[in-house]
Amino acid sequence: MCNPKYILVNYNIKSNLRKFETKHHLLLPWMQEDNQTSVDEFFLLGFQMNQNLSFFLFFLLLIVYNVTICGNLLIITLVSTSKNLQTPMYFFISQLSVSDILLPTDIVPNLLYILLNNGATITFFNCMAQLYFFCIAESSECLLLTVMSYDRYVAICKPLHYISIMTDTLCLKLVITFWLLCFSFSFTYILIILGLEFCGPNIIDHLFCDLVPIQDLACSDTFPIKLSINLLSITFMVFPSIVIVISYVKIVHAMLKISSSISRHKAFSTCSSHLTVVSIFYFTIFIVYNLPTKGQASDVNKILSLFYTVFTPLINPIIYSFRNKDIKKAIQETLKKCF
Repeated sequence: MCNPKYILVNYNIKSNLRKFETKHHLLLPWMQEDNQTSVDEFFLLGFQMNQNLSFFLFFLLLIVYNVTICGNLLIITLVSTSKNLQTPMYFFISQLSVSDILLPTDIVPNLLYILLNNGATITFFNCMAQLYFFCIAESSECLLLTVMSYDRYVAICKPLHYISIMTDTLCLKLVITFWLLCFSFSFTYILIILGLEFCGPNIIDHLFCDLVPIQDLACSDTFPIKLSINLLSITFMVFPSIVIVISYVKIVHAMLKISSSISRHKAFSTCSSHLTVVSIFYFTIFIVYNLPTKGQASDVNKILSLFYTVFTPLINPIIYSFRNKDIKKAIQETLKKCF
């Protein structure tokens, strides 16, 4: 493996030469040679920090990752085994836990290796695989949060018809459709990326193989990938956001009509957890992918990316489930059976 410092210095030199070439409309010989070379691996810089901070962040992420996996596995197990949790809301929460396991598992192990080595190389194939599962996890969370907002809308605005509308068959069909959409759209996106040419530089100033940093490294026309990003944004960001906003507008309108303060508080408590998760998720996603950056990701992007890929999957089960009386009761019953 090449020395990261040497690679970074070499990259800075080439960047300055590229600026010189662009300014004076010249094509330097080394650039002609680079353009004929196909990139077969990338170098992820990660966080460029001293060793003590790297070790601290390494152990912090390791603890967070293990707690995240255990917490979400517990949710999936409880929903699958407890009769009191056999409702559409908890079924969707269990599916969200699947997404919250997939996302950090795709990102954290390689990130830990990067922290220990102050940067690391990743093959082109592994980079595409990481990006593929990253897209699946993020898109599935968008769709699941959307259908959960609709579930809350039906529960509050149409309580008498809730059982007949949110049937087990409908919930199962929705979840299967969502996962199939995520797998197929992500696969199509990866195929488009594979059609691009990467001829250097190969340094990704980020924590993992993300959409924008990889797109910026392409030497060929990136219009197809930009078009696919816009389509993905409409499908998994814009449309779900509209559904969530409309659902909560109707929920608030219905809650204002409730005369009893106790009933109003109960209705609000069923939505507060979901609204908190939605706000955290969409806020960080919006900032990361709309913050003006030139070329590579900034440190702010890295921190926010770390938040929604590592810490949000930890926060979700805590906000959604462990504050819930039904979940607490299911845990107590499970512990009694075990001991």
